[in-house]
Amino acid sequence: MRGAPAGRRAPVSRADPAGPAIAPGTVRVLHVITGLDVGGAERQLRELLGLLPPGQEVVTLTEPGPVAREMAADGVPVHHVPMAGNRDLRALPRLVRLIRAGGYDVVHTHLYRACLYGRIAARAAGVRAVVATEHSLGEHDLERRPLGPGVRGLYLAGERLGTVTLAVSDVVADRLVRWGVPPRRIAVVPNGVDAARLRPDPAVRRRVRAGWGVPEGTPLVAGLGRLVPGKRFGTLVRALALTAAPADADRAAPGGAPVPLLVLAGEGPERDRLRRLAADLGVADRVLLPGSLPAAELLAAADVLVSPSPAETFGLAVLEAVAAGLPVLYADCPAITELPPGAVPGARRVASRAPELARALWEITADGPPARLPVPEVLRPGGRYDPVVVARRHLDLYRALAMGARVRHAPGRAPERMPGCVSGRGGAGESNDRPAERDRPTPWERR
Repeated sequence: MRGAPAGRRAPVSRADPAGPAIAPGTVRVLHVITGLDVGGAERQLRELLGLLPPGQEVVTLTEPGPVAREMAADGVPVHHVPMAGNRDLRALPRLVRLIRAGGYDVVHTHLYRACLYGRIAARAAGVRAVVATEHSLGEHDLERRPLGPGVRGLYLAGERLGTVTLAVSDVVADRLVRWGVPPRRIAVVPNGVDAARLRPDPAVRRRVRAGWGVPEGTPLVAGLGRLVPGKRFGTLVRALALTAAPADADRAAPGGAPVPLLVLAGEGPERDRLRRLAADLGVADRVLLPGSLPAAELLAAADVLVSPSPAETFGLAVLEAVAAGLPVLYADCPAITELPPGAVPGARRVASRAPELARALWEITADGPPARLPVPEVLRPGGRYDPVVVARRHLDLYRALAMGARVRHAPGRAPERMPGCVSGRGGAGESNDRPAERDRPTPWERR
């Protein structure tokens, strides 16, 4: 991780025009994100910035949270343009001034509010290279907003001000096309997962399980994510109840193996309801709700991960569990379903219903905690989800777009086309390293 250069101002600041000196030739990128609380998009941005060269800065539109402090500790300048809500238009001129003063080559937006305001502000500030990453476009909602005409209309109006939208999966890219975004303005660049960071540590496993009172021979089932209705963790609690033997005072299944315990790691509005549900089903003593904790700690302690959510845009928690060597059960995970069959042997798709999940859990845990699995090729260095590969694709894109913006102002020269960046959308099991058919070349396509 980068440290802050000597003399740099405090990285978390109110918006002001003074920015750190950047070496000549470096592409200056401002990342605009709705907030920096704990979440998948926020964690992904922090990890991406840790792999990119200097020249990256971040602005958050809500109060800086834990991820903002982590970025600041990494040496990444984090600005704050406060917004009282989605309709607080006072933030727009502040954001324009910040972008104009920073002299950025590229503005990269993340999450719905930031994509809308960030694209408008970038254009108003004169930045022509505007990238957006679409992390969370579901079939029926966008970041828990119902997909009504108003949300869709605003989204498409903002999209027209951008240069390219990066979809984290083919599923998201296809939804964007159905919404009316031209395919030539979409590229698929998946999230990266650092398998080395998630390698299980036996000492961490012993410490975390001991802190929760989980015996080593007892299978521990994990759910990871925000405790919201869409994640369907209530279904997982019901499945756990179905695994209980009629009399399990000794926590033993009919075959003699200990019945599994469940840990749901995360925060959210469903926490109290899940606790009550566990009590109503008689499994309160088998369900742990420790709040948020590092994924590496949870996955070191767990023996299997279950994701009952029937509608994911990527499936980061599932992929992290695979990287940690855990068998996984999932209802939906584009990060796996878009790979060739058999690419992730330890992952099994199961309907998001309690009886099916309970049956699958027994098959995995009947003999006690299962053995760890090898890391599949797609998560190894150079693989599809290697974060270094993902970061390189972003950097290639930034450089090509920054060059294209300058070239368009140079008379007598055609825009450069970008070598080596993902530009097409493959179907299930297809590589995304090949450009898709296009009506005309774009600055981020290969030669």
